[in-house]
Amino acid sequence: MPLYRDAAIVLRTHKLGEADRIVTLLTRGRGKVRAVAKGVRRTKSKFGARLEPGMVVDVQCYEGRNLDTVTQAEGLAPYGEAIAQDYPAWTAAHAMLETTDQLTEEGEVAVQHFVLLAGALASLASGAHEPRMVLDSYLLRAMAIAGWAASFHDCARCGATGPHRAFNVAVGGAVCPVCRPSGSASPAPETLLLLGALQTGDWVEADASGPRQRSEASGLVAAYLQWHLERGVRALRLVERTPVERTPVQQAPLERAP
Repeated sequence: MPLYRDAAIVLRTHKLGEADRIVTLLTRGRGKVRAVAKGVRRTKSKFGARLEPGMVVDVQCYEGRNLDTVTQAEGLAPYGEAIAQDYPAWTAAHAMLETTDQLTEEGEVAVQHFVLLAGALASLASGAHEPRMVLDSYLLRAMAIAGWAASFHDCARCGATGPHRAFNVAVGGAVCPVCRPSGSASPAPETLLLLGALQTGDWVEADASGPRQRSEASGLVAAYLQWHLERGVRALRLVERTPVERTPVQQAPLERAP
């Protein structure tokens, strides 16, 4: 069985037997990997705490037929404690991990997803930006990597130069008056500017936004994510959201166009 070592982010874990866990890792060089971590649930485990969701670690594994086996894990980034102490950051981190798990496949190299997720976790730990905005930025950029980049300026259907006032999740973002389907949302122009900034990582523009624009943007991001994944991200239910954030989701129907 070949031995390998790689940087990895723990996406999720499952109990196995009385003392073991199955750990799902997003590695930098091998993509998503599922491995058995033996004895990590025992109190005397040497690396059990390093294999919790959200931890960035350097792992050594034996390659197996169905599941690999973790033989060593060393922490690379001490994000866990800072994120765990802040509930909004903790819920945002778990929504990111679940989304990454859904967007990646075993056996496929996913360097861009790894770098994006590691950067998002670092941002949450530093507290440099509001956790909800870090989450929305991550979701938009992760979907863009997956091939579902949204348009927040030009028309997503015909390419007509914007800005446009309507937004439709099924079409792919902003739509012009000619292409606008019924049921499209009508977010404020400032909200579309914020969404564009979050997708490109323009934090000067994003941090200057107001609470209403951030709330409206979060609702649109959640609807856009749900449409493309064709299922919800359970951890998003834990993210603290105001009633304002739910309005865009209601305005943008999720039934698919014929």
